Amino acid sequence: MEGLVVKSTGSWYSVITPGMNYVECRLRGQFRIKGIKDTNPVIVGDRVEFEMENDGSGVITNIRKRKNYIERKSTNLSKISHLIAANIDMLFLTVTLKQPRTSLGFIDRMLVAAESFRIPTCLIFNKTDLYNEAEKAVVNELAELYGSIGYDIVKSSVVDGSGIEEIRRKIDGNVCLFSGHSGTGKSAIISAVDPRLDLRTGEISSVHKKGRHTTTFAEMFPMAGGFMIDTPGIKEFGLIQYSRQEIRDYFPEIRKLNSLCKFNDCTHTHEPHCAVVEAVESGEIALSRYTNYIAILNDDDMQLADWQLR
Repeated sequence: MEGLVVKSTGSWYSVITPGMNYVECRLRGQFRIKGIKDTNPVIVGDRVEFEMENDGSGVITNIRKRKNYIERKSTNLSKISHLIAANIDMLFLTVTLKQPRTSLGFIDRMLVAAESFRIPTCLIFNKTDLYNEAEKAVVNELAELYGSIGYDIVKSSVVDGSGIEEIRRKIDGNVCLFSGHSGTGKSAIISAVDPRLDLRTGEISSVHKKGRHTTTFAEMFPMAGGFMIDTPGIKEFGLIQYSRQEIRDYFPEIRKLNSLCKFNDCTHTHEPHCAVVEAVESGEIALSRYTNYIAILNDDDMQLADWQLR
């Protein structure tokens, strides 16, 4: 039998069949082999083959080839990657300027991971009802910056309903991954888009102004004519090891200038007649993006640029 993995709890996987039947499956032991580089070999969004057991559960025997996936470095084991979801049509990245604060470093690292498979990304600047004029100006500036690079932008608030219909239209017919820090309002947005889901939402910790985890495991839901994958909030997003060539290709505004440099293998750091450096100096490429490109290139989180109130 075959089906789609719609929920992963680490040891059991909920699989939905073409006939819309749900089967709880476990993983055949052969997948847990020496040398595996992932903490979770089966993830939400996977197409799998399984065999039925006498007790009504299933055993996954094969994982179909993925068209793409989002992965990050495991927080505990730096050489191990953690797969978040597979076979994604669009990534929705929820961003908030406060309660909690999303850094530009986090945004740019997530975008690099999505660009590695050319997964279209929509940045949702959420909780716009909370911002003062200075913060709204920052949102507008960031929206203009990332919009000019080619990313979709939505400004949203579940309080006044702004942006919700636009998000609903983008989901239609697609498999969409919702990600971001805990507390940025992912579950609240999803519930606003489709109230039938009634996902659990949480408050912000008054002590640290950080989000509380309301989603424990990744889970896929049918909604708005497509599918939505809700994920646990991500505190930090560590990139897996990309080559220097790959990293420069995962910044779209840098990628389009690669061929204009004097040297084909230009890293855009120190070489003469570098079109990217010239674009940064002229303001064509944002200094924050270039700074984060250099930091990611050097695997130096201490040098990541961030937004500031004017």
